[in-house]
Amino acid sequence: MEDGLSVVHLFGKPTPSMDREAVVAAVKAAAESDCQVITAAMLGHKADIALMALCAEWRTLRTLQTALQTAGLDIVDSYVSITEVSEYAKGMPEEMLRARLHPQIPPDGLSAFCFYPMSKKREAHANWFATPWQERHDMMMEHGKSGRTFAGRVAQLVTGSTGLDDFEWGVTLFARSPDVIKDVVYTMRFDEGSALYGEFGAFYVGYLEDIEQLV
Repeated sequence: MEDGLSVVHLFGKPTPSMDREAVVAAVKAAAESDCQVITAAMLGHKADIALMALCAEWRTLRTLQTALQTAGLDIVDSYVSITEVSEYAKGMPEEMLRARLHPQIPPDGLSAFCFYPMSKKREAHANWFATPWQERHDMMMEHGKSGRTFAGRVAQLVTGSTGLDDFEWGVTLFARSPDVIKDVVYTMRFDEGSALYGEFGAFYVGYLEDIEQLV
């Protein structure tokens, strides 16, 4: 990466042969290779463990994934993306732009975790990419204003995945509690940019937990 970070979300289930010490060692090795690795316990049947890793090098992320699989963690789903600065963020202070390319997560005190991918529609009645830029910009400003009403209770990291995975963005939320995640997602779906143009993938929810405790 010339600028920004590569990101992979890995969702796994333990196999009967999982080596717990090897899983912990894999996460620590990635951290020692300049990766940020966040681990979370998942609720529901889709996965038991989530790992979100941010690193400059894809090779380091691949090494982490291989080590986890070798340790007996069955990777049942994943998502690949990169940190980015949105085209609608032009004019923001430089420090805010840098924070989007090189985020430091998770935020203190926000232990509820949610990830979902999303895209913008290309349907005849709602084609985001055929909509004039200024209209798209105004809708994104409305969307951002809705999100800011939850300041201090939720933080989000939106990463780009066009050409890298099945959707166009990955959204990771850190919140004070699960009900805040529910409220912010529900509130923002009434924004025009989401109500008319949003398409969403599977949601993964849980809570942040140290890898030693998880295994």
